[in-house]
Amino acid sequence: MVVITWLGQAGFLLRSGEATVLIDACLTAYEGRRYPPPVDPATLSDVDIVLCTHEHWDHLDAPTVAAVAAVSPGARIVVPLPIVDQAVAAGVPADRVVGAVPDEPITDLGAPVFPLPARHGVDVADAYTFGLVEGETRYLGYVVELGGARVYHAGDTVWWPGQEEALRRLGVHVALLPINGRDQVREADNIVGNLDHREAAWIAHRAGVDLLVPMHWDMFDGNRGFPDQVIATVERLDLDVSVLVPRRMHPFRYLPPAS
Repeated sequence: MVVITWLGQAGFLLRSGEATVLIDACLTAYEGRRYPPPVDPATLSDVDIVLCTHEHWDHLDAPTVAAVAAVSPGARIVVPLPIVDQAVAAGVPADRVVGAVPDEPITDLGAPVFPLPARHGVDVADAYTFGLVEGETRYLGYVVELGGARVYHAGDTVWWPGQEEALRRLGVHVALLPINGRDQVREADNIVGNLDHREAAWIAHRAGVDLLVPMHWDMFDGNRGFPDQVIATVERLDLDVSVLVPRRMHPFRYLPPAS
C-alpha cells in the first residue's frame, strides 16, 4: 500500500513502509498563486527521495528543494541530467544530486525509480519537444515503486509516441497526469501547455492503469484545468479507468489489485 498526498499543482508526497518520496513540490509563497503553500517544507524531515521533472519553478522550486534537503539530510535529489547544475545551485550538495536519464532505472535509492521522457518546453519557442541537450532529455516523468504499487508522475507533458506502451511495460497502477491543456491564447503568453482532460483519460485507458489522478489544474488563474471534465470523458466514452480527484493535504491510500 502507498499513501498519496496531493500538495497542489503537480506536487505529491508518496509514503510507504519503504520510503517517502516528494515529487515536484512547489511550497514557496510566490506571487500569483491562488492559495498559500499548504505545508512548510522545513517540516518535511523524513523524505528519502526528492524528484523534480524539469526546471520550471512550479516543479523544481529551488527554495523548497533546498529546505527539504537541509532537514532530510539523507534525501537524494533526482533531476533530469541536463539540469543537475540547477539543483546544485539551489544549495544541494553535488554528491546528493542524481542526474536521471530516460529508460535507465535508478535502483540505489530508497525505492526504485524509472525515468521516462516527457514532451514540454522551457518556452513556447522550443515546445513541444524532449528538450535534448547534447543528446540528453531535459523533461522527464517518473514511475516510482512503493508499497507494491507503481505510480507514474508524468511531469509536464503532451502525448508522446509509445507513452501508453511504456506505462503498460512498467506495470503502472496509478497515473498522475496533467489536465490543464494548451491553446493559442495561453501560448501567446508563453505558457507551455500539457495534456488536456480528454488526452489524459485516453492515455490512462490505453495504458491499462487502475487509477487516474488529475493534476496541474489548480494553482494559477490563467492556467486552469477542470477535473470534472475528466470524469465526464471517462463516463461518456466508457473508458476502463477509475478517476480520483484529490483534495490538497488529504492523503488517500492505494492498494494495488492482486495480480
